[in-house]
Amino acid sequence: MVGIPQKFYRMHKIFLYIFCVFIAAGCSKEKVVVPDFEISTESGTYKVGDTITFNFSGKPDNITFYSGEPGHNFDYRSRTVADNDLQIEFKTLVQYAVIYDNLKLLVSTDFNGIYSADNLKLATWTDISDRATFSAGQDNVSSGVISLKPYVRDNSLLYVAFHYTDYKKSQGQNRWIIRTFTADKISPEGVVSNLATMATGGWKGISLLNSTQVWTISSTQLLMYGGTAANEDNDDWVISKGFDFQSVEPDLGIALKNVSTRLDSYQHVYTEPGTYKVVFEASSVRYNGEKRVVKELSLQIMP
Repeated sequence: MVGIPQKFYRMHKIFLYIFCVFIAAGCSKEKVVVPDFEISTESGTYKVGDTITFNFSGKPDNITFYSGEPGHNFDYRSRTVADNDLQIEFKTLVQYAVIYDNLKLLVSTDFNGIYSADNLKLATWTDISDRATFSAGQDNVSSGVISLKPYVRDNSLLYVAFHYTDYKKSQGQNRWIIRTFTADKISPEGVVSNLATMATGGWKGISLLNSTQVWTISSTQLLMYGGTAANEDNDDWVISKGFDFQSVEPDLGIALKNVSTRLDSYQHVYTEPGTYKVVFEASSVRYNGEKRVVKELSLQIMP
């Protein structure tokens, strides 16, 4: 067998080395740099309804805008729990027999959501009737707005209950009607979100005494019919669904551009006065990573 000449062997090694160098260069990672990006406005003070132009310099791949308005706050982009309030309001009517305070308002944070007499008794119920105004014979008497924030515990669900009691007597028993009910979540920023109305309150009744006279639940009202002098003692509850009023959705930014578009400015209009922290988040994205930069400014919006 004829051997390979030494000259060709050396050339083979050189070509192999050059080939490996090119392969290594092709496989090296492209460096991801922090995007060059700046923002500016003509002024730091505007009026409600003004069209504000944000001017951009630099060429980031992506830009996301946080106006600082409720729901679009950069600082809350990862927030899932907030120090919200839960406020309820309802209207009542009481009729017939000797009218007295036999309807109570209670709340619980350890009721397990199983609507039975045994589980009702296992729960701790706080009587907050003194915080509400009830009918004394007039119709559509408003309870007033009642904050339930003082009764929340460890982000637990909070249940609202109406508890009716009456006893057998010659004058008969009271009839109570809950005409309306609303439950609203109030964010620390003052944003109001409705959690329930009468129709969506998830009401369920539990009878402890006299199952012939129980709460009648409909989409328009809660009715305890009461009874005549022949009716036996009565003890009945009607309980709402559990309210999770401290959970929130993270605030969102508005995606203004991506790598396939060009954007030199953006316009926005504020509808409420106040001081707003405006944030633009820009990024450069490559197959092997990304870099972000955050630019912010403060705007004063006058009435």
